[in-house]
Amino acid sequence: MNSIIQKRITKIRQTLVEKELDALMVSVQENRYYLSGFTGEDTQFDESAGVLIISNRHLVLATDSRYELQAQAEAVGFDIVCYKKSLEKELPNIANALGIHRLGFESVRLSHKNHSAYADALSKVNPSVQLTPTENMVETLRQIKSEDEIHRTINALQLAEKAFSQVLETIRPGMTEKQVAWAMEKAMREAGAQCLSFPVIVASGPNSALPHAIPTDRKLARGEPILIDWGARLDEYCSDTTRTVVMGEPDDRFKKVFDTVVMARDIAISAIKAGASGTQVDKIARDHINQNGYEGKFGHSLGHGTGLAVHEAPRLSPIKDERLEPGMIVTVEPGIYLPGWGGIRMENQIVVREDGAQVLNDPAPFDPRVGG
Repeated sequence: MNSIIQKRITKIRQTLVEKELDALMVSVQENRYYLSGFTGEDTQFDESAGVLIISNRHLVLATDSRYELQAQAEAVGFDIVCYKKSLEKELPNIANALGIHRLGFESVRLSHKNHSAYADALSKVNPSVQLTPTENMVETLRQIKSEDEIHRTINALQLAEKAFSQVLETIRPGMTEKQVAWAMEKAMREAGAQCLSFPVIVASGPNSALPHAIPTDRKLARGEPILIDWGARLDEYCSDTTRTVVMGEPDDRFKKVFDTVVMARDIAISAIKAGASGTQVDKIARDHINQNGYEGKFGHSLGHGTGLAVHEAPRLSPIKDERLEPGMIVTVEPGIYLPGWGGIRMENQIVVREDGAQVLNDPAPFDPRVGG
């Protein structure tokens, strides 16, 4: 087991003592990897590649035969339990073997159906075992990135930005949103991306007023906003960037909205440093947009953390205030969305440092004008 994972497990074990738990059952995919190195993927919400059981003295990875060899190779230091029927039937045996009475579970991941099945199975074998919900025991640790995690994020971002630059050279009037989205995905895959951080968003004209638009067969035209939101996952870490472009010369409306959004992003970034309030940073960008005549046209939060998941804590939000700490990676992505015309969003990823924000994106000024 490498020293980084060992330190993470030590912190989890300290929290077990604080919460008076005998063990934690880890079922969130990203958390499993973070604490073990096991890269098994849950193919959908009601399917699982396995769980970790972490107690003060034992480390167990319970999985099925599909992942047994992979688990043995990746989860160094863990005892691998390969269940033949289901975790529901194996869990009581593990709890008994480890002497578990209070078993914490990640409430964000465990469905009511599975919770009922586990509780039933445990009660039949050992009624003293209590399933106890927990929140953010691992996610809290994941907020602060090591320099290695930051480096992986930068690599993912550089790959994604290179793919974007290649695709921009090919954009022409008459191409559809779907064609541009596929070109982005293809370029990232061919550049070596593990996968996409999320499905590519390409939205043109009025469609770009939808912050999370799905690419359609709508054809691109000159003079209208074309919003592209994309990211690559590389070595398990995600990038996330948005740029809005226009074919040909932008009109005055595009210029005003674009300049307002870019300035909102930049002044928000300049306010970020260790100890800053996420709500206050959001307010700085939102106030700028409102004061320039677009009040109510920026509906979503200013930003979110990225890492093993493309959306994770902390948030830059008007709803939940979180203090920023050194090593956090967050997006800063203000937008203005005007129904019937379109929208403009510009998004960077940054690392919080003691005295400011380190922008991870290409530092060159961005010109929204593209060929065609």
